[in-house]
Amino acid sequence: MHSRRTVLTTAAAAAAAAALGVGEAHAVPSPVPSPTSPPPATVERLRRLIARMSPEEKAGQLFVMRVYGHSATDPDPADVAANREEIGVANAAELIAEYHVGGIIYFGWAHNTRDPHQIAALSNGIQEAAARLRVPVPVLISTDQEHGIVARIGAPATLLPGAMALGAGGSAEDARTAGRISGRELFAMGVRQDYAPDADVNVNPANPVIGVRSFGADPQAVARMVAAQVGGYQSAGVAACAKHFPGHGDTDTDSHVGLPYIHHSAEEWERLDAPPFKAAIAAGIDSVMTAHIVVPALDPSGDPATLSRPIVTGILRRRLGYDGVVVTDSLGMEGVRVKYGDDRVPVLALKAGVDQLLNPPDLSVAHAAVVRALRDGELSEQEIDAKLLRILTLKERRGLFADPYTSREQVDRVVGVRAHRAAADRIADRTTTLLLNRDGVLPLSRRRTGRLLVAGADPAAPSGTGGPPTAVLAEELRRSGFTATVLPTGTAPSRELIARARAALAQRDAAVVATYDITSASSAQRTLVEELVATGKPVVQLAVRNPYDIALLDGVAAALASYSWTDVELRAAARVIAGRRDPVGRLPVAIMRADAPQTALFQIGHGLRY
Repeated sequence: MHSRRTVLTTAAAAAAAAALGVGEAHAVPSPVPSPTSPPPATVERLRRLIARMSPEEKAGQLFVMRVYGHSATDPDPADVAANREEIGVANAAELIAEYHVGGIIYFGWAHNTRDPHQIAALSNGIQEAAARLRVPVPVLISTDQEHGIVARIGAPATLLPGAMALGAGGSAEDARTAGRISGRELFAMGVRQDYAPDADVNVNPANPVIGVRSFGADPQAVARMVAAQVGGYQSAGVAACAKHFPGHGDTDTDSHVGLPYIHHSAEEWERLDAPPFKAAIAAGIDSVMTAHIVVPALDPSGDPATLSRPIVTGILRRRLGYDGVVVTDSLGMEGVRVKYGDDRVPVLALKAGVDQLLNPPDLSVAHAAVVRALRDGELSEQEIDAKLLRILTLKERRGLFADPYTSREQVDRVVGVRAHRAAADRIADRTTTLLLNRDGVLPLSRRRTGRLLVAGADPAAPSGTGGPPTAVLAEELRRSGFTATVLPTGTAPSRELIARARAALAQRDAAVVATYDITSASSAQRTLVEELVATGKPVVQLAVRNPYDIALLDGVAAALASYSWTDVELRAAARVIAGRRDPVGRLPVAIMRADAPQTALFQIGHGLRY
């Protein structure tokens, strides 16, 4: 059966490629050369290192684990307590000593990412702990710094437009530059693996977990951007990671809380989902992350892809020819836990062809299960040694054996420097998309519409820094000469708050309203917009997450999409509204009509100009 998303994507593909500039003048960039095999002497050295490891040490090197705290040895008491409860250790140094983990992942909620100097010191502390092991192996430190709506490290590090915004910009060079800037800053903080770029093709507007994390809905355009970002990250010394194989773009279930099914046929998968992963492999990507999704056409067993040997080994390794590191998505997600116990999941993932096991809910259970499977012969020593060689080769390629450390001086030279922030603004200025502009209301006129009400949703900043969105929009509009009054109304405004907003607009010339994922006709955000429109004043709507909100909004004078509510993208949108920049972004996804879901309201490639 062909899904609605498949039909609309196929119908729009040719036009989209032309509209987004995927033609002779904007050819797919030359891929970064695939990493060459290390010299035989290096391989032999790494093999000798593996041979010195006990089963417990070998098993530990396969895990990438979270740990609470801003310091490797002296975290805050609350973080010590959290570590003891969840992992049975006090801090990162004890985690490494106890389990010999090969990787550690940073999260904001785990208090790993307060500021760049602290992150660098934490990274150094982790590497110092690893150097004290009986078999010293540097740790591969990773994080999810996709930018846009997923960013673990915030200001003063540079925050850049996310994937769908870059897709709207359509420039592979901008995507490469964003990856290179992000990679340089991560490297300076001791992070050598970034779980980016997202290689999913978001053909389902109802996708609850990918959305604007994807570059768009056209497979070839997404492939082009993925290849560019791989080149950017890895030219800066950071391992990129294409996710979520075999493709998470057509789901309507979040794999964090359930087990999604993808009902593409094998042919549809080849046409829609495969191209970005093929491009990533051709670009020499260091790692690929698996998805906790079921794709019956690729494996009828009902196992999620993370645990599927036909998908990981049969398709990714054999058919696509990928021999780099394969890492699972988080093993704490419900999508991978619904069918098997937490003791079986890591073993089955390794048997499927995975190398790295990310963030199990209970490390002691997972580690013991892998050791037991190795001792019992369910996992062969030869197979585990091959996985370890891939992991250690990646660490060698990214310079960890030569020098795993960083410094305050390196942070100061690289992280959040003026040139990077200026580049982020320039890139963002090429992403804002103008969807609707009735009677040429935009750009707003300081003479006719100089007094503005800025209202709408104020979601928390993804990185924990910046915002709130309405305040950022208002401040940038004031810089352009407007008077801007801020009235945050949230994602579910009350009738009282809606009435306040309507009364406030009566005293002003126009409204700018930030909307956040309006998914139903009964949405209170929709009611807010309707009430503001009813005043007769011009209402400018800005979708600050998924661009689909306009399908449920009638009567607005203008509509734009910023694809995220981070400061860099909001400032760019405000500059477009004020006429300081022309809108040049083009939709990388189609927006379907709410009353006729088979019909596009705006096609891929749509974008108005001044």
